[in-house]
Amino acid sequence: MDYTPEIIERSHTERGDIQLQKRERHYEIIYNGIFLMATYNGKSERLLVSSALERCRSAHRVLIGGLGVGFSLEEALSDSRVGKVDVVEIEEVIIQWNRSHLAPLSGFALDDPRTQVIHTDLVKWMNSAHEPYDVICLDIDNGPDWTVSESNNGLYSEKGIEALIRLLRSHGIISFWSAMASPEFVDHLKIFFDEVEVKFVPQERGEPDYIYLASSPKIMH
Repeated sequence: MDYTPEIIERSHTERGDIQLQKRERHYEIIYNGIFLMATYNGKSERLLVSSALERCRSAHRVLIGGLGVGFSLEEALSDSRVGKVDVVEIEEVIIQWNRSHLAPLSGFALDDPRTQVIHTDLVKWMNSAHEPYDVICLDIDNGPDWTVSESNNGLYSEKGIEALIRLLRSHGIISFWSAMASPEFVDHLKIFFDEVEVKFVPQERGEPDYIYLASSPKIMH
């Protein structure tokens, strides 16, 4: 049986090469030659959002960093309390793919009137003033210890965490997706938050995906 993927589209951006490919009935996104995401099941991408929403007493405004294949956005929209979801995505081609090839897989989530897609760099965008969010869900790379794009390191730095806290309501929750365990990042989060929780999703092959949940910031700016 031939499992060689079919290349659907390849694009060159300021940050490198990005490719959409199809393997049997599933899509995969490859970023600078590194596997970034796929449509195999989306369980951890959905858990990134659902675990944060279920812990938040108010969930009207949601921020999602990284559109991916649309699973996180679809999960946010499935909560009836959610009135608006802002999705910040740096790659225009990923937005285009979510409006075309990937659209049916997320229930056409980009067409929902509650969705606003913001095409920009999240790390730069979050340092300007914005109305605060109840829930912030971040999946812009493979995690704090494995960033495909070097600029994403700023998200997990001290300045990055402080900027995220400024975007968060006092009762809010931030969740981070990671392709690997990062005890060091957990310790880092505990510097800024009173409550830090780790959840994981076992994978058929390799290490589980991890979700880091942080709430009760020690200092609100």
